[in-house]
Amino acid sequence: MAIASTYSLSDRQRILAYLLTFISENKQQKFREAVRLRTRHITIVLEDIYQPHNASAVLRSCDCFGIQDVHIIENKNNYQVNPDVAVGSAKWLTLQNYNQDQNNTPGCLTKLKNQGYQIVAATPHLDSETPESFPLDKKVALLFGTELRGLSPDALQRADQFIRIPMVGFTESLNISVSAAIILYTLTRRLRLSEIDWKLSDEEETDILISWASAMIKKPDLIIRNFMGNR
Repeated sequence: MAIASTYSLSDRQRILAYLLTFISENKQQKFREAVRLRTRHITIVLEDIYQPHNASAVLRSCDCFGIQDVHIIENKNNYQVNPDVAVGSAKWLTLQNYNQDQNNTPGCLTKLKNQGYQIVAATPHLDSETPESFPLDKKVALLFGTELRGLSPDALQRADQFIRIPMVGFTESLNISVSAAIILYTLTRRLRLSEIDWKLSDEEETDILISWASAMIKKPDLIIRNFMGNR
């Protein structure tokens, strides 16, 4: 994928067609069905999650509900995918890690705001919208914090809006992976029933399909280099 991204769109489309010849017809069909339901209108941000099985379960939910991008902020805790929980979902997602600074939250959230996202903090402690009522007319970056302490004060201060799951029991909050799954199911279902332009562009679909095809074959960069060199 790193090599493919250096080529023009028309060349990337030819690269994709060639890579797909290494993959079964059934898998190709699955790819095309899945990419048509992928979205970047909603994205996920995980801030300093220290329990890898919970974060990996969020990745699994993102894949299940068609969320393509996941932004992982690593301030004190480094994130490692738990393969037993993620069940291979990470290779179908676009993961972006933020770990260059001591506090990576501002850089991540500023980048997303510059891309047109509203930052929406998931928290049960503030007056906030529910997944059923939250407006989806703008792009949404859903921000989830650590299991014990929740989101950092910096993240909460930078949030544009808040979202919560209404509960009627004695327990104040749900596990992060459960919360993310409930919110994502509701928002993506509403999004697909709406008239909002939530789908990927043709160029985005091409690049994601190249990434998926590359995940299925050995030495994809070498194959791409040889293919383009022989043209």
